[in-house]
Order: sequence, then structure tokens, then C-alpha cells
Amino acid sequence: MQLIDTHSHLYAEEFDTDRAEAILRAREGGVERLLLPAIDSESHERMFAFAKAYSDLCRPMMGLHPTSVNDNPRWPEELAMVERYFAQPPEGISFCAVGEIGLDYYWSQEFVAEQREAFIAQCRLAARLDLPVAIHTRAAWDDMCDILEAETAQAAARGESLRGVLHAFSEGADTYRRLKACGDWLFGIGGVVTFKKSVVAEAVTEMALEDIILETDCPYLTPVPYRGKRNESAYVRYVCEKVAEIKGVSADEVARITSANARRMFLRSE
Repeated sequence: MQLIDTHSHLYAEEFDTDRAEAILRAREGGVERLLLPAIDSESHERMFAFAKAYSDLCRPMMGLHPTSVNDNPRWPEELAMVERYFAQPPEGISFCAVGEIGLDYYWSQEFVAEQREAFIAQCRLAARLDLPVAIHTRAAWDDMCDILEAETAQAAARGESLRGVLHAFSEGADTYRRLKACGDWLFGIGGVVTFKKSVVAEAVTEMALEDIILETDCPYLTPVPYRGKRNESAYVRYVCEKVAEIKGVSADEVARITSANARRMFLRSE
């Protein structure tokens, strides 16, 4: 199988003791590409160094994560930094998306207005740059749907395109249908699909394979059979196998179609 992990934090400190080994396991498992979402300025240099060290494998994104807006009076400066990076990327770096951006009300309801402002600004930046977005959503799905419905329509009215992935999609079929109606959106399916009584597993039964891309979000959201342990990009194969089981097709077919989806959305320049 040739797989693409469309959301990997292999540059994170959780891999400092065995990053090379984790990369080797991913390659041996058929992973041909890793897409690296940014978080905030504290992790940029780690991500850049990793992307340069494994330039044949990795493509980074750039964006400001919603939880990095919380209780952070410097978030507008962080957002301005994101725009500067797109205007002048570091040497050897080519960004494939604006991400990871979004809304996360799980930890606090105090910063909803700030998160919404940062998210909408980055959506509009992506539309201007003709780049996809990688969207994080937690405990904020109603607001997310409302914003994407409005922003995709406004982008189209400007002659632009707002498109991308709903990363770590964990909702049901109703939310899938509502978001799919907005336009060119893919759904990042990760380890949660392997959990017992998974709501997203039910949604996957309705999804076309052309709407799905695979991800790990490592070191988080580890799939069965390693749930409870650190996740890594090699484990994207277990997500692939579970989607294949749900859809009643071969894992090779899921790998082929989802990787083509990822290349179309994020790797058009290659």
C-alpha cells in the first residue's frame, strides 16, 4: 500500500528519542508522504528542521492553532507571523496548506470571539493564496458549520475558493452532509474510527471514498490495537484497514483512493 498521513506531528518532542526509527517504521509500512500541521511559534523551528531533514517525505503547513489563541494576548502577532511566512517562506520550505486552524471550545468558552476572528482571517488568507485549509474542531461543530457555509459562499462570490479538510472528523452523518454541501471538503479519518461505538464509523458508511483522507494526528488519537499508547504515522495502516472493513473493499483500494484525494487537495504542485 502507498499511504499518506495527512496530519502528523512527528516533529513533536514525544518523538525526540526515536524519531528516525518512527520514520523508518512509517516508510516500511507504505507511508509515502507526511503532512505536518503547524501549531504556533513555539513549534515552528522544530517543524521546519524536521521537514528539511526529511524533505522527500514531509510537506509542512503554516497556521495558528485555536488553543494557541486562548489566554494569549500576543495571538494577533502570531497571526501576522503566519502571513509573513507565506509571503517569505524559510529557505527549503514549501507550505502545502493553511493549518492547523479552527475552533476549540473544549478547554474554555472565554475566547470564542478571538478564536472565531483568527479562524476567519486564516480562511480568507487561504482563499487569497489559493491554498487548502486543515481545520481542527472540538466542541464547536455548530459554529464551524455556520462559518464554513458563510465563508465558502463569500469566497465564491469573490472568485476565490475555500477548500480543505475537516481534520479528525468525529461527527455523524448529518454533520458530514451539511459540510459536504459547502463545496470541496474532505474528511480526515483517524484512529477514532477504530474505537468501539464510534460515531464517525457510522458516518463513514455513508461517505464516498472520494471524500476521505487518512491521518493519525500522532502522537495523539492512537488507533486500536495500540490505543492508550503513543500514536505514530506507521499506524495509519490500521485506519486504512478499518475504513476498508466498513466500506467492504480492500485496504489497497482505500489506500489508492484516499492518497489520490490527498494529492489532489494538498500536493497539486508535485
